[in-house]
Amino acid sequence: MSSPVIDLLLARRSAPIHELTGPEPSQSELETMLRTAIRVPDHGMLTPWRFILYRGETRERVGQLLADLLEQREGPLNEAQRTKELTRFSRAPLVVGVVSSPKESAKIPQWEMFLSGGMAAMNFMIAANALGYQTNIITNWYSDMEEGRRILGIAPHERVIGFIHIGRHPGGTPDRPRPEVEPLVSDYSGPWEG
Repeated sequence: MSSPVIDLLLARRSAPIHELTGPEPSQSELETMLRTAIRVPDHGMLTPWRFILYRGETRERVGQLLADLLEQREGPLNEAQRTKELTRFSRAPLVVGVVSSPKESAKIPQWEMFLSGGMAAMNFMIAANALGYQTNIITNWYSDMEEGRRILGIAPHERVIGFIHIGRHPGGTPDRPRPEVEPLVSDYSGPWEG
């Protein structure tokens, strides 16, 4: 049994970020991706995630701030290191930050809210792929630093789910080896006994 949705999911790959080209998605396409992204399980209807768009000249400004931060942390950068940091957010035409923004709840644990955000990121990428774009999601060193998150517009109580790089890809992205399903699945056989 086959369907266009199953075919799309089975063909999904992460495109190399440095190979993504423009143009970026139109406003209409972006709105479709975002509307798709928010249709995920969200226990308690808390909306514990949000999105930050990094596009245009903002991408270069963010790169400059990240390069400066890394230099403060590690000392002077050589030319290759500096270029790498300066282009962190400008390699793809559009970068979408998916941010876990947990809400206070006596019933819903924070890890469940984070997972909901991960599903929002995946839905966003699948919608982008369905519209003919390729994506790659990364976190990187600045995601684990309070100052790095602050530079990227992320509040102290929030965490990075990932930065989705979006663009067109000129050729086929080679697939990587995928695990076999069988060893990953079992029928329930009682409580765990390690």
